[in-house]
Amino acid sequence: MGLPGNIYQRVEGTRWRHVWVVGDIHGCFSMLVDKLRQCRFDPWQDLLVSVGDVIDRGPDSLRCLKLLRKTWVVAVRGNHEQMALDALATGEQLLWLLNGGSWFTRAPQPSARIALEFCQQLPWILELHCQTGIHVIAHADYPDENYQWQKDVDLQGVIWGRERLMSKRGGIRGADNFWFGHTPLRHRLDIDNLHYIDTGAVFGGELTLVQLQ
Repeated sequence: MGLPGNIYQRVEGTRWRHVWVVGDIHGCFSMLVDKLRQCRFDPWQDLLVSVGDVIDRGPDSLRCLKLLRKTWVVAVRGNHEQMALDALATGEQLLWLLNGGSWFTRAPQPSARIALEFCQQLPWILELHCQTGIHVIAHADYPDENYQWQKDVDLQGVIWGRERLMSKRGGIRGADNFWFGHTPLRHRLDIDNLHYIDTGAVFGGELTLVQLQ
């Protein structure tokens, strides 16, 4: 699991002109590039925030993975990044391969392994300060009713949890908005101050981008 030092990360969004949050990319590099072009995204002035799961299932996992090193991208880890890290650490790759990780066996080495190992630096929870308020980004859930910086929460729930979404449970206190991916939906879903933006890009749906600033 993550080291205590990188569970939470704070980002001062006001340093950028515009800030966008994007749903699960899952290797859909061309779709992302098209969306950024439509939004007139400027990598010199704007910031892209990923809710995790940039890899697996889609056609360009390695190209998406390399985006994580760009100065204009920040991301939290998703369950797919964690599956990949666990597979590298233990040598047991079956679970990952069955869930879309087979691209790794065809990818050029060692660059693919090095790119994946960079995911160890990804936080589990991102606190983003924008002109529109405080936004918390996590892959699946913030498994508590009250958000607090550096609060000890269940990390499995952060990257895998669906119970809050399935029960349509209302808002979380402690921040203005919470942004999650993980569960493919037909349309973006907003419940109080919770926003679920995985709209199934890799399954023939849309890739959702939302402007936060």
